[in-house]
Amino acid sequence: MSAPSEGVLALLDELRGRVAELVERRGSDDPTAADPLRGLYVSPETAQRLATASPPAPASAPRPLEGEPGGSMGALAELFGLAPLDRQILLAALAPDVDRRFEPLYGFLNDDVGRRRATVALALDLAGTGPHDPAARARFHPGAPLRAAGLLTLDEEDRPLPGRALRVPERVVAWLLGDEALDPELVGPSVELLSPTDSPGADPEVADPLAARLAELAAARPVLVHLRERREETAADPVVAALRAAGLPVLRHLPPAGGSEAGTAVALVREARLRGAALVVAPLPPDPGALVRSLATGDVPVVFIGSEPYDPGWAPDAGLLALDAPPRAGIDAPRAWRAELARHAPADAPSPDSAPGSDLGFDLGFDLGEAVAPYRLGPAQIRRAARATAALAAFDGTAPTAAHVQGSARRQSAPLLDKHARRIRPEVGFEDLVLPEEPLGMLRELTQRARHRDKVLGEWRLRTGGGRGRGVIALFAGDSGTGKTLSAEVVAGELGLDLYVVDLSAVVDKYIGETEKNLEKIFVEADRTDSVLLFDEADAVFGKRSEVKSSHDRYANLESAYLLQRLEAFDGIAVLTTNLRANIDDAFTRRLDLVVDFPFPDVEQRVALWRACLAGTPCAPDLDDDLTLCAKEFELAGGGIRSAAVTAAYLAAGRGGPVSGADVRAGARREYRKMGRLEPGTSLPWQ
Repeated sequence: MSAPSEGVLALLDELRGRVAELVERRGSDDPTAADPLRGLYVSPETAQRLATASPPAPASAPRPLEGEPGGSMGALAELFGLAPLDRQILLAALAPDVDRRFEPLYGFLNDDVGRRRATVALALDLAGTGPHDPAARARFHPGAPLRAAGLLTLDEEDRPLPGRALRVPERVVAWLLGDEALDPELVGPSVELLSPTDSPGADPEVADPLAARLAELAAARPVLVHLRERREETAADPVVAALRAAGLPVLRHLPPAGGSEAGTAVALVREARLRGAALVVAPLPPDPGALVRSLATGDVPVVFIGSEPYDPGWAPDAGLLALDAPPRAGIDAPRAWRAELARHAPADAPSPDSAPGSDLGFDLGFDLGEAVAPYRLGPAQIRRAARATAALAAFDGTAPTAAHVQGSARRQSAPLLDKHARRIRPEVGFEDLVLPEEPLGMLRELTQRARHRDKVLGEWRLRTGGGRGRGVIALFAGDSGTGKTLSAEVVAGELGLDLYVVDLSAVVDKYIGETEKNLEKIFVEADRTDSVLLFDEADAVFGKRSEVKSSHDRYANLESAYLLQRLEAFDGIAVLTTNLRANIDDAFTRRLDLVVDFPFPDVEQRVALWRACLAGTPCAPDLDDDLTLCAKEFELAGGGIRSAAVTAAYLAAGRGGPVSGADVRAGARREYRKMGRLEPGTSLPWQ
């Protein structure tokens, strides 16, 4: 772009000469030209002169400025496809914004000292034509280049067109004068300007092949793309990084929930044209049709990103390319985490020499890849989580730990599941479980499946077609109290995730179709959230289909059919528990990754359960023998043993002493009574 002295200012000097000519011509036949109050009122002489004036001469061709088309005005005309008359109108309109000497001159020519901007009539007079020329009037149509591109606005809508004042947005004036600052209309949290990167190879976000292909196309020609992402905030950052790596500035727009205003869309397109930038709009608002149509100009690369499927009705004639983003947008999550953690490393961290093999400059002390494997975060979420990890570690005065990393990652998940399920923050681990080796091994396998599903189902392509998701679904079957819910909490804790227990009372509805709607809300949010979803007493909704003998049977079967289809496309981690495995439909069983049977504990396991439950309580010295005897006499599952241990602890606390064998037996007897069972050694009345 040329310097202002070589472009706009030179054109304004020439325009000032034309204004002087017009002032002289107007003043020569106006007897009120010397009146100091001219323009403040209409005298009888002025009214008589205007009433008897000759009609305007026929339109002549616009008189071009000699300084055109070079300089910044010529560059603007080329960018926006402006005709010579458009450039002259624009110059007349912006003159008072650059040179104050035009204000009194325009007030004189407008016959109103208070109107110091160019009007439509004045701009056309200076260009050598007039408002009586239809072609000249057409340059002020809302669809004409000047107004459609946001280069010119018309004030005072209640006035006739010739008398309407012209205004040039400050961003256009600043650009013509060589200012590259962002448009004041776009300054705020919803728009971010990102410059091209110098070293794309160092950025882990450029690893997505789809984003790289989009950037390649956008650098060659304007493209219009709708990219559907499975999870929010996973596709935008790789696309932005790839566009910047391709040498394009990027304007990233975050529309408000109600959609962007029309003026914002015009300013975005104008700014993108001025900078040669690409637009990335993410995420799209709920009804984005108007926004898509306003940004689909055809000469600016625009990428729309959202989780909703593309609707051809948004912009039917725009030639929009609809694509699906790959899961997790193809990023290398551990590498992205390491890069972000290194960026936020404390200044006093040990040097790399003291931590061999660490690319962070300090030794984390845990397997970062395993810690973050269960989380499906995008680059922006990883960046925020890494910053939070560093802040938590600094607050604790330690190096980042797995708990810091997982806690920060967990907070990036959508919190909307809280509306549909009860959240449990896991506080137990595998050491708290008392189970045989087989179910314990299957629980560990479940955690491995959750960690490595992207590799096995994605990279190794072991996922079959049919729109199947990457979910991990397990069924825990066993009698009440055998540890099914506790095991689900252990799995969630091992993965560093929250456990959400679905409240079936809030899901099942007596009205037809409402249960499916409630379940769909839960599945949608679970797909977007890194958590473990628990369907306790799952046979209530995952029960067997039956022969259709009434309308109730038919609709119950429809509910089961919906669940079968939804589990196929599920991307999260879900655990179903049931006391009656035989009640679960065989079709559901086929879709399960693991079925873990929880057996009733034998004597040795019951002893271990008693000891685990009372591990933190003061106990009598000879209690161990009493626990063994109690485990042999009372056949209680883990849940019953825990309740009995709590009762024993309360009895001991009320007495002010340690837990004794009598307290334990009293708790066990109370559990037997609750279950309606006879206590050991009790005989029936007829015996």
